[in-house]
Amino acid sequence: MRAKDALGRFGEDVAARYLSELGMRVVERNWRCDLGELDIVAIEGSTLVVCEVKTRRTDQFGSPVEAVTSRKAARLRRLAGRWLAEHPHARPVEVRIDVIGVLRPARGATLVDHRRGDLW
Repeated sequence: MRAKDALGRFGEDVAARYLSELGMRVVERNWRCDLGELDIVAIEGSTLVVCEVKTRRTDQFGSPVEAVTSRKAARLRRLAGRWLAEHPHARPVEVRIDVIGVLRPARGATLVDHRRGDLW
């Protein structure tokens, strides 16, 4: 596994544990279709939460969450719609897109920055 892939996997593992500790139920990880990939799909009450995870070793070029552009957010909305279409048993009242930034410096504690998105 490449170092970049290992770092991304680490961040997704941290994010999944973090969401579980918040009481969310992770129902899918690394779901893929022809439009792309969803890192984490979780349930919080009656809300489907789609989480994009960005992991970095430093914040030299900005925080990890800043890497999610408006273009990426639009793609996440399309992917969430596709996930719902392919999972007709899922009937959430609301859908939310969250971004979780994981900063894993060479020294010190791993930091998690959870940005809850808008409902749609």
